[in-house]
Amino acid sequence: MQMAGLANLNGWRWIFIIEGIMTVLLGIAGYWLLVDFPDAKRTSWSFLGAREREWVCARVNADRGDVKPQPFSLAKYMRAGADIKVWAYAMIFFNTTTVTYALAYFLPIILTHNMGFSVGASQCLVAPPYAFAGIIMYLTGWAGDKYRLRGPVILFNAMLCIIGLPIMGFHSSPAVRYFGVFLVTAGANANVPAAMSYQANNIRGQWKRAFCSATFVSFGGIGGIAGSLVFRNEDAPGYKPGLYACIATTLLTMIIVGILTLDFRRLNAKADRGEKELECDAVSCGLLLQDFGRNLTWSQDDTYEPGFRYTY
Repeated sequence: MQMAGLANLNGWRWIFIIEGIMTVLLGIAGYWLLVDFPDAKRTSWSFLGAREREWVCARVNADRGDVKPQPFSLAKYMRAGADIKVWAYAMIFFNTTTVTYALAYFLPIILTHNMGFSVGASQCLVAPPYAFAGIIMYLTGWAGDKYRLRGPVILFNAMLCIIGLPIMGFHSSPAVRYFGVFLVTAGANANVPAAMSYQANNIRGQWKRAFCSATFVSFGGIGGIAGSLVFRNEDAPGYKPGLYACIATTLLTMIIVGILTLDFRRLNAKADRGEKELECDAVSCGLLLQDFGRNLTWSQDDTYEPGFRYTY
């Protein structure tokens, strides 16, 4: 912001220029730094040896049966759209990104016009809530992996938003409202990886995964459009319609996760009784371990329970 006037550009333009340059440089470096999938011929700076890559492929194939690429089939790809769960995951991400983009676009404005901070102070005060969000993101991710839970993590993050939004919008003290910003920013942003993990853990099959990823990311982009519109200039300084919209989308996320959890428990129980194969197709259920893992020696720690189960 202090570079305003340099090269006849405003400070906000310099922010985008610098961030853009950093993104381009990281993207170029990513070609060498990012680790490729284990079955790729490129060894990714010798991250894994040949036997280790074969072991990883065997585990992935045992889990979902799609290590070897299948020929593209439009029918298989579009068939995934018949599963209502795919759209539920996408809607969760829409709700999440609506709040995260709304904060990203309008938090400095809210801090200035709603809470009375100066423009310079508002620019600085944006950073601490995102640092706190990073901590919450890491802790909830660790807890979700340790206890093999996804839905409760999303619900916890959504609860932070539900608590923080009324505080941010309606408390009389600017300092207390700023505390509410911490809760909302942490809950909304931590739910981005939580929602991604939720859908990734509960989808099986190469083309269904591709379709689900496409709808998931698309709805996230639509949420970005919605987030850019919820806080309107005519609603200043209270921005109540924007706050109500964020509360509504967060509540909808909690309702969807609750419904999915009940459905997952029902379907898992059917699978445990041998009444149903979950997320099953000819590849994932009929040809497991056909090409990988036949001659591998498994250690006692490499336990694997056959059969897909939903993670809730």
